[in-house]
Amino acid sequence: MSAIYTDPSKSPKERTKDLISKMTLEEKIGQMCQIDGNENAEFWIKERNIGSFLHVRGEKAINLQKMATEETRLGIPLLFGIDAIHGHAFHSGATVFPSQLALSSSWNPQLVEKVGNITAKEVSVTGLHWTFSPVICLARDIRWGRVDETFGEDPYLAGKLAAAMIRGYQGEDLSHPESILACAKHFIAYGETQGARDASESDVSERKLRSIFLPPFKDAVDAGCATFMVAYQAIDGVPCSANKWLLKDVLKDELGFEGIVITDWDNVGHMHNLQKIASTMKESCEIAIKAGNDMIMSTPDFFENAVGLVKEGVIPESLIDEACSRILEIKFKLGLFDHKRYPDSDKYKIYMGCSEHIQASYESALESIVLLKNNDNILPISDKIKKIAVIGPNADDVQAQLGDWSFGPRYHPEIPTFDYHPDYDISKIVTILEGIKKRAGEDFEVYYEKGCDVIDPEIENIKCAVKIAEKSDIVIAVVGDTIVLNGETRDRSNLDLTGAQEKLLKALKDTGKPLVVVLINGKPLTIPWIKENADAIVEAWNPGMEGGNAVASILFGDYNPCGKLSISFPKTVGQQPVYYNQLPGWHGGKYADVDAEPLFNFGYGLSYTTFEYSDLKASKPVIDCDENLIVSVQVKNTGKMAGSEIVQLYINDIYTSVTTPVKELKEFKKVFLNPGETKTVEFELTFMSFSFVNANCRRCVEPGEFEIMVGSSSKDEDLLKIVVEYKGKVKEF
Repeated sequence: MSAIYTDPSKSPKERTKDLISKMTLEEKIGQMCQIDGNENAEFWIKERNIGSFLHVRGEKAINLQKMATEETRLGIPLLFGIDAIHGHAFHSGATVFPSQLALSSSWNPQLVEKVGNITAKEVSVTGLHWTFSPVICLARDIRWGRVDETFGEDPYLAGKLAAAMIRGYQGEDLSHPESILACAKHFIAYGETQGARDASESDVSERKLRSIFLPPFKDAVDAGCATFMVAYQAIDGVPCSANKWLLKDVLKDELGFEGIVITDWDNVGHMHNLQKIASTMKESCEIAIKAGNDMIMSTPDFFENAVGLVKEGVIPESLIDEACSRILEIKFKLGLFDHKRYPDSDKYKIYMGCSEHIQASYESALESIVLLKNNDNILPISDKIKKIAVIGPNADDVQAQLGDWSFGPRYHPEIPTFDYHPDYDISKIVTILEGIKKRAGEDFEVYYEKGCDVIDPEIENIKCAVKIAEKSDIVIAVVGDTIVLNGETRDRSNLDLTGAQEKLLKALKDTGKPLVVVLINGKPLTIPWIKENADAIVEAWNPGMEGGNAVASILFGDYNPCGKLSISFPKTVGQQPVYYNQLPGWHGGKYADVDAEPLFNFGYGLSYTTFEYSDLKASKPVIDCDENLIVSVQVKNTGKMAGSEIVQLYINDIYTSVTTPVKELKEFKKVFLNPGETKTVEFELTFMSFSFVNANCRRCVEPGEFEIMVGSSSKDEDLLKIVVEYKGKVKEF
């Protein structure tokens, strides 16, 4: 068929406009549907002209794409999507990176961009075009099951890392065969629901939404993110997929987002079946279309209901045209009409789980690990140590180490066991035990005992664990949580160690041997006993396929830890919220039974060396709206080992017309220093750095004093402070 839309020399907008003019109503609505490709795919292609499939790749993707492009009237290609959250981890042999929460502890946007780029290469060679990542939800209540998927608690850090991951996925040009579509999710405020109950109501005001939750999504738009996914939950009684103000007024109009807005899994069905705001599925489909959703994920009833709504005059066809146009334009930008982007078997052999990519996974894990305690420099393991006891349920557990959104079938909350997919190759995944044994070589004797189960307190062999601890020089106890305690639908009411893990640790402590605790976990846990009694604590999160090698490198001192927490640890579950950017006004400033300080603060992390901060300066004492402010600080390595320090800058607007956080992260930089070396670290602050959202929900800067704080963590005693002033008039943006 000779048409503008088949002409590669025309722009995506020109081609989209031409193609839309040739499509029937049914063909346009078909493009708005995304369905599991394992469910009657041929019917959806030939009878429904479907726009996108989930859960297919390889040869099946080729066959379905050929069917769509060669056996339908207009030959519109399919979009194939998958949840490649921390690597192409549902694909056997792919590189599995640390979880998002782990990666955020690196505070390294360049590293995160590299992870995104490698993931895009491995996803693209399997014939897929779209990952539902990054997750830009903020972990504001760590009882929530999906904390492991986030970049932590802070909007500034999350926004910087999300933008980097988007750049990694999409590259400079979507038409490049190794680019894939990024998806910013879940829009919006999904991480602060009532009781941390997944997908329940979010009680957030517009001002809080604009202050805390919107900024990282704006960063995603500014980074060119091609797609946005709408959150499950409701805000002030309105499900996000029903919220026209949110999707059209804010996202599309105010932020200028031009890509695809896709619902999460069956959001449209949920409005009828779960949230009960629509008495029929047809009404639910009407609400979703009018609200501004472009593609509907996994709601098969949408097609017929949407066709009926337009033919009955309830929905103007112009709304369908707008949604379909956004989808088609992305397909043109990807080059799907011209190149089809089938799986590339030659590049597959080069890229999939290659040594270069595995090395990147190792480096990612190294930078993500946080040293939380190191009494008397018990780490790194000294030459005097000859016998090492490795004990604990997570020491040799692939499932716990990789975390959620990885190989095989997804876990189900009612099924507390895990079976590897029979075709999945786990031979390249290095557990903590394997990593320690490999690094120890013949220089150390390494003993192992699981000791107990993560879940069942009745399953334990603590006596055997104690025996090998007693004959060792040091105990490496690897504990934490596992997949049945993390992920979608797996919220927790208690954050203590489960099973017999604390009982095991206490028995090991009683041996009198140095106790190093390595945490493999998807979220912060309430571990005051460990903080008080362990000699060293290493937070490894879900460190990916190279986690064992990375942890071993840290333990033996081959790498100096440099990670910093992107999320605060509470002392008890009831102490929440303990995120660092608290609002002032609490009478007494503490609970009757526990103080306000977290167990471990946001931004905290130790090193095998020490750093000293001094001489904090601002380029001028009075700021204005026309010039940026330069802030500098001296950082010196005062220890005996070279290392990296993440220098953090916070601002406190001392007096404001509405309550504002006691401090907010505004900039950070990583600096490498040799022993005895001093460097000047400079930050350039724009006028916007001093802004907040006022009572009218407008971002503004008010006259007054601003406290600038720079240091090694968000904790007050770790920060140097100076004050600058703005003397002008109130300025709104």
